[in-house]
Amino acid sequence: MAPSKAPRAWQRMLSGRRLDLLDPSPLDVELADIAHGLARVARWNGQTRGDHAFSVAQHSLIVEAIFYHLNASASPDDILMALLHDAPEYVIGDMISPFKSVVGGGYKSVEARLEAAIHLRFSLPPHPTRELKDRIKKADTVAAFFEATELAGFSLAEAQKFFGLPRGISRDMIAIDPVPALEAQRRFIERFEAIEALRKASP
Repeated sequence: MAPSKAPRAWQRMLSGRRLDLLDPSPLDVELADIAHGLARVARWNGQTRGDHAFSVAQHSLIVEAIFYHLNASASPDDILMALLHDAPEYVIGDMISPFKSVVGGGYKSVEARLEAAIHLRFSLPPHPTRELKDRIKKADTVAAFFEATELAGFSLAEAQKFFGLPRGISRDMIAIDPVPALEAQRRFIERFEAIEALRKASP
């Protein structure tokens, strides 16, 4: 009997790269693919108000803006890791937290490998430190509160129960109205390039 074929574990990107999900190489990671993918992945499984899906690209911009506001002395590397905190989702999509807990460790393992490949592609440490991860998570949770109440139909009481009440950040400080995919993609690339300029200018 002929041996069974191993299942395909790579995805072809629009850049022409083939990214192996099980053993991703930094050489196959391109900013254009990340921005394109994240701008077309919907947060909250698409269950948000507005004429456009609220994309992971737009969410990433909000988290980075909140992180920068709460951590004024953060290094450019830290700021870039905040922007890229959900970057693996350009390949694996955005899975809502309740489903992640059902899927378990397999998802987290793939996500961690992709994170390392993305970070190494842009000359960052493979993973943020525990302390930095906690600070990015805090910004992520603040963003989730506003997304939940403004876009996803949560009551204030529900959102406070799951995400806590934001401190030091107000609704008018963030651009949360959903924008078209091409606009989210453009903004993501522009912010990435601005942070890269800061990194190059840093001693």
